[in-house]
Formats: sequence, structure tokens, C-alpha cells
Amino acid sequence: MRKVILGLAVSLDGYIEGPNGEYDWCFTDQDYGMTVFLERIDALFIGRKSYELLNNVSEEASNYGFPSYKKYVFSNTLTGVGEGMELISGDWRTKVTELKNQTGKDFWLYGGADLTTSFINEGLVDELFLAVHPIILGAGKPLFQHIKDRVNLKLIDSQTYSTGLVSLTYRM
Repeated sequence: MRKVILGLAVSLDGYIEGPNGEYDWCFTDQDYGMTVFLERIDALFIGRKSYELLNNVSEEASNYGFPSYKKYVFSNTLTGVGEGMELISGDWRTKVTELKNQTGKDFWLYGGADLTTSFINEGLVDELFLAVHPIILGAGKPLFQHIKDRVNLKLIDSQTYSTGLVSLTYRM
């Protein structure tokens, strides 16, 4: 069965964006395990807001790092999405379960705090791949919001880098 992996950068105090929506604090000077991570996946799950953000940047930038991956956009308000993408609305839980049962590599739960919350609350995230940056932002968008139940995690991998970034992989 394919896995859904929430993979993202987070500050030490748990924020995925700064108070003004910035993410300029994310390190880009090394690979930080991304090459190995990207080899595991062949599709992205993207929320509406992240999809719109990607559409507001150049096509070259939005495809950087994952141009050939299938992209699934979750929205009940959009009526269409770009080429190579599939819009998922309505009973998205059933669709995700069907996709997880198909052959292929894993899915990257790429963006959207609301989408992340929905996936966790429905028990549809299998792993967390977190790049914990050595910075305290003090404010911004928290990684986890409105999680309805306690979620126990099992650490399955960790890597410390010279910059102080720590990569953590947990099984849900």
C-alpha cells in the first residue's frame, strides 16, 4: 500500500511560515535528505491555497524538484486545475483510500495547513518527514492546528546536519 507522507520544514517552535507568511528562514544550502525523499514519491497532494500559491509563481519555479509528479488538488471551491493535475472534491477520503491502494510510489502531502489537519484527523497520514530548523519564529502559521485526538508517533529515522537542522521521520 502506498503511504501518505507529510514532508515539510518547521521552525523549532512549530511554525511552517513566519508571521507574514514568509519562509525565507528555510535552509537551501544542502540537500538535507530531499533527494532520497523525492525518490520515494511519485505524486503530490496539494490544498487549494497551496495550489493557488504555486500558480502565482513562474511555471519553472512551481515545477522545480517535482516536474513529472502527478498532482492532486483538494478543493470544494475550484472548478478546474492545470494540466497534469487532478481536482479532488466531495468525498475526498474515499478517493485517497482508493489512490493509496493503487500501485505506485508514495504520496507527498505537500501543502496546506487545513489539508494537513484533515488528513491527520482522518488517520490518512502514514509518516511525517520534518526538517526542524534551528530558529524560533515566535509567531506565524503553526504546523498542527485543530487536531482532534492525540497522535502517537514512532521515530524511525533522524539525521543531524552541520547547520543545526535536524531531519526527523516518524511513523504514525
